[in-house]
Amino acid sequence: MTSIESVPESSPLRGRTAVITGVSRRAGIGFAIARRLAAYGADLFLHHHADHDADQPWGRDPEGPQALAAELARTHPGGGRVCDLGLDLADPTAPEQLIDAATNALGHLDILVCNHARSGGDGRLGALNAAMLDAHWAVNTRATILLSQAFAARHDRRPGGRIVFLTSGQDLGPMPDEIAYATSKGALASITRSLAADLADRSITLNTVNPGPVDTGWATPDLHEAVRSRLPAGRWGTPDDPARLIAWLATDDAQWITGQVINSEGGFRR
Repeated sequence: MTSIESVPESSPLRGRTAVITGVSRRAGIGFAIARRLAAYGADLFLHHHADHDADQPWGRDPEGPQALAAELARTHPGGGRVCDLGLDLADPTAPEQLIDAATNALGHLDILVCNHARSGGDGRLGALNAAMLDAHWAVNTRATILLSQAFAARHDRRPGGRIVFLTSGQDLGPMPDEIAYATSKGALASITRSLAADLADRSITLNTVNPGPVDTGWATPDLHEAVRSRLPAGRWGTPDDPARLIAWLATDDAQWITGQVINSEGGFRR
């Protein structure tokens, strides 16, 4: 269970609305982000695509994403609204569908967190093919940029507009076994400043977070131990570690920060 600690007594996001993609597993970063933003008072619109998890070694969440959304609605400290929708963001029309649905449900949108990711079906340079590259690009890069476009088009320019991308630290060290994934996530880090400049006049900030090694159940025991030994705290990150940073970026305290790629890695030694 993701814990929530040190939540302000006030609710800095009360009255604001947030769209969070990739909220399909209790062990995932998306669910931790949703819990944090709910704790801060935000109404939530959650995206999920559980079929992707079904194809991965970790599998689907045993409760399912609708159960997670129901729990967030039941436990929301401010009694806020929580809606959810399943969509495959590989469909080029899905980003606009998602933002339209969120706008219809919540009225206006303040925050967009692009936490979704396609992983798996990847490989080293010699194993790559066009289909692998295209599949990762479509979900990790194209969908994220189209979501930002749709969000900005519907944002009413009130202060407090926030977009947060998630990248994967591919600029800090090699990822030779995940070339398609690293390429698609690296594009988000590289475009951050350009998109932030485009969005600045619309009262929207955009920052990108690299969550570092986070234990969401994907690592093998050998990899888990190898990475743990390189972390000064002697532990992997928990989903709530990047969630705390992302929730803070959504508040007014972060209004002067935009166009940044922020690494939340616990001092990971590559």
